[in-house]
Amino acid sequence: MTTIDYSVWDHIEVSDDEDDTHPNIDTPSLFRWRHQARVERMEQFEKQGAELEKGQAECRRKLAEVQRRIRDLEGAGTDDAKAELSRAKEEEKQLKKDERGWEKKIEEHRREEKKMPWNVDTLSKEGFSKSVLNVKPETKEETEEEKEQKHRTFVEKYEKQIKHFGMLRRWDDSQKYLSDNPHLVCEETANYLVIMCIDLEVEEKHALMEQVAHQTIVMQFILELAKSLKVDPRGCFRQFFAKIKTADQQYQDAFNDELESFKERVRGRAKIRIETAMKEYEEEERQKRLGPGGLDPVEVYESLPEVSSLPPFHFFISALV
Repeated sequence: MTTIDYSVWDHIEVSDDEDDTHPNIDTPSLFRWRHQARVERMEQFEKQGAELEKGQAECRRKLAEVQRRIRDLEGAGTDDAKAELSRAKEEEKQLKKDERGWEKKIEEHRREEKKMPWNVDTLSKEGFSKSVLNVKPETKEETEEEKEQKHRTFVEKYEKQIKHFGMLRRWDDSQKYLSDNPHLVCEETANYLVIMCIDLEVEEKHALMEQVAHQTIVMQFILELAKSLKVDPRGCFRQFFAKIKTADQQYQDAFNDELESFKERVRGRAKIRIETAMKEYEEEERQKRLGPGGLDPVEVYESLPEVSSLPPFHFFISALV
């Protein structure tokens, strides 16, 4: 049984509606701000991409126009026409250089897009076009557009069913539910369960997180089994349940080891996300407080000497007398 590559989950962002964080933090305000900031970053990134594509299209339009002029001028015998042809060729050369520059910028923008963290906004909306789990289907290679459409449509249609599966506890219940809903046996379900686990851990709903984590590893083991057998996952999930329920000790040990490893990974990821969100929130609040000269009133106040370092009260009384 191959182990799970947890590095593929390093760039998953949790949702913004967690219930509990630090007791001194206004959680609703924190995560409303966090969500707003993330949405603004995504909108700015999309705007940047649109501007790059617009610039590339304009460059190509100019290049096509210049090339048309060159074709019209070729064969002309007048000196003016020859001079104009020479200028047009120089312009064509520069525009081709500009076009390569635009292509390079767009390619860099797409690489940055692939590095962006996944979150609940991008999971069920346009833009989420990657598979979280390290399992490749045996079908023909899908294009990015096909993957994007597949993920978006699946989550929007089956989100409630995925959540229901994540709450099941007994082997028989899980097997029956997948038998009734075989379309859930796929990477999209496992991906969404990963998000659920991190969300629940951030909310400090630890017991519920462990339950959903169990179902996440169930789905992962089914996908890994299908990969090893080179079959459709929907056709082999019963084999997984048969093996796990017949007390195959080695198989159960491997399952439990993966489950514990996954839960630790979720706990670590949730802790990092909360700490990052709190630091961002605190920095945003500090920026709002900055006064003339860039001074933070709170930092100035905290830098003042302690009351105990001032002269005693009777000193001022004696001075007045």
